[in-house]
Amino acid sequence: QDMDSQELSSAPLMHGLSRPGPPEGPRRSSGSPGGRRRKNWSRSLVVAALVGAFGSSFLYGYSLSVVNAPTPYIKAFYNESWKRRYGHAIDPDTLTLLWSVTVSVFAVGGLAGTLMVKLIGKALGRKYTLLVNNGFAISAALLMACSLRAGALEMLIVGRFIMGVDGGIALSALPMYLSEISPKEIRGSLGQVTAVFICVGVFAGQLLGLPELLGKESTWPCLFGVIAVPALVQLGSLPFVPESPRYLLLEKHDQAGAEKAFQTFLGKEDVSQEVEEVLAESRVHQDTRLLSVLELLRSPSVRWQVVTVAVTMACYQLCGLNIWFYTNSIFEKAGITREKIPYITLSTGGIETLAAIFSGLVIERLGRRPLLIGGFGLMTLFFGILTATLTLQDCAHWVPYLSIACILAIIAAFCSGPGGIPFVLTGEFFQQSQRPAAFTVAGSISWLSNFAVGLLFPFIQKSLDTYSFLVFAAVCFTGAVYFYFVLPETKNRTHAEISQAFAKRNKACPPEGKTDSTVTGGKTSARPA
Repeated sequence: QDMDSQELSSAPLMHGLSRPGPPEGPRRSSGSPGGRRRKNWSRSLVVAALVGAFGSSFLYGYSLSVVNAPTPYIKAFYNESWKRRYGHAIDPDTLTLLWSVTVSVFAVGGLAGTLMVKLIGKALGRKYTLLVNNGFAISAALLMACSLRAGALEMLIVGRFIMGVDGGIALSALPMYLSEISPKEIRGSLGQVTAVFICVGVFAGQLLGLPELLGKESTWPCLFGVIAVPALVQLGSLPFVPESPRYLLLEKHDQAGAEKAFQTFLGKEDVSQEVEEVLAESRVHQDTRLLSVLELLRSPSVRWQVVTVAVTMACYQLCGLNIWFYTNSIFEKAGITREKIPYITLSTGGIETLAAIFSGLVIERLGRRPLLIGGFGLMTLFFGILTATLTLQDCAHWVPYLSIACILAIIAAFCSGPGGIPFVLTGEFFQQSQRPAAFTVAGSISWLSNFAVGLLFPFIQKSLDTYSFLVFAAVCFTGAVYFYFVLPETKNRTHAEISQAFAKRNKACPPEGKTDSTVTGGKTSARPA
């Protein structure tokens, strides 16, 4: 990607990495006072982001939380199916195994979807990958919703696997699409839409799982049938917004289509400057062949970008999301009755959503670095306090309430930065030909970490009891330290500037680093990097 070609690309990061503090380097002024910044939000851009996220990241979040409320009813269904099929009740250990498979197979499907997205995206583009992905969601919804009536527990397990495939594709294709259609001035805020809708999806799963709604023995299959609704909405809406203009220009060589897409997304007729920037990138990188994952991993010019994405995604999954599994017991010890716990749990989903929205509103003011480092730092602090309160919870009647406050604070800290910024950074670090492979690497690490934590944490928790949360504290602390020393700021930066920020660590000059082109008034000027 050329230095010029980046306003649309997906990347703004800058900071020299010669010392541990905030890296230094030439900064581009954000140049957008509040009035001008609002002009970047065209109607088509907003519609594309909302519809894209509703049928993609929303479903991922919903799938995470929707299995919690109907757990006892699903286990009873498994037992009945087993008894009808084999003539005797299911063994408790077998039931536990089946339930574990039902929950964890979602991560296996997610990994499969991540590995598929590069191939599908190359053939269909960003937008049509999202559209085709709805087929997985609708198929999964039908299988899971009909499993009770069919008396086939396998339908529920296969449906969960297919929803994992949907999530794996969605969490790669959606951030890629959003990063390529947004102006660099609002790329972070638009990228946070992915995280906001994950949180909204989690909240929706908690809400619909209430006994007054669909969380009853007779209606729990409807909880899974609801999955088809966002998929159908996206199928009916997304075809009316354009494909990524960068994909059209650099991969399909369709300049007319790219110009039209730019005009629609930017809300203006004259897009010659934006087109020239992308064409300048094409001239520097004449071979726009998509890199394979192996080629990306071997490329010295992006070595530290890949390492940073790997660390970011690993920390994203290993930093303590499992705290959801322990909220109920902590709430019970605080004196909250079982009947009221589902309603109290809604507060966690609400705080998660509000924190993600807050992050989207301030990310272009504060930058990625402070939100990531601050989020992981606060999580380290509150995990430490939570460990102390859980250990000493019988010492005073108010200690369990402090544990609840710590849980809410951990959730808020996570969603204010670490919960969404990893998706933004992956789009920003890499040029067009590298981006699909980069999302494959990021998604694979994320899903493998998710699977590992689900598999290993019960044993860690059994061995360490309340001290198990110190493991999460250590992960968060490690992440905060790594980002402080390595991560450059990305706010309002082009890909060329980001590459230069990593150049010293990579000890390899990227193609963009040879010159630093800027476009001013439709003219391109180059200066030595």
